[in-house]
Amino acid sequence: MTFEELKPKVTDIISNSNISREEKLLKTCELLSNSIDYYNWVGFYFANHETKTLHLGPYVGAETDHTVIPFGKGICGQVAVSNANFVVPDVAAQDNYIACSFTVKSEIVVPLFVNGENIGQIDIDSHVLNPFTAEDERFLEFVCSEISKMY
Repeated sequence: MTFEELKPKVTDIISNSNISREEKLLKTCELLSNSIDYYNWVGFYFANHETKTLHLGPYVGAETDHTVIPFGKGICGQVAVSNANFVVPDVAAQDNYIACSFTVKSEIVVPLFVNGENIGQIDIDSHVLNPFTAEDERFLEFVCSEISKMY
C-alpha cells in the first residue's frame, strides 16, 4: 500500500471517537507495520520533560526492554533533544545506538509536536539496511501531525 493510500486510513483511526487514545496509537502502529513490509517494529515514546526521559507507549513488534530512555541516549533520546527527524541507514555505524535486537539494521525516528512542544516520537525499526527515504519522513510527519490532533 502506498503512503498516499495509507493517509486516509491514519486519519480515520485518529478521528474515530469510539476508541481511546491508546487504542488509536496502537491501531496506527498496527496499520503501519502491516502495510509497509520494512516497518518491522513501530512504536511511540512519550516525553517526560521533568525527568528528561522518554516512556514507551503503544507499539507492535518484538518486545523491548527499552521502556524508559534518557534524553540524549540512543536515536530516540537524541531526537528528544534535537527536535529533528533522525534517519539511521545502518545502526551498526552509530556510536550512540541502543541495540534492541540483532535483527534491527536501520531506524527512523520522527518527533511528535503539540503546540510547538516535542511531546514524543514515532520510532520505526527495520530488518533491512537503508530502506527509509524522504517519502518515509514526509509520511511519518503526516502521521505525527494527525496524532497531534488528539492532544
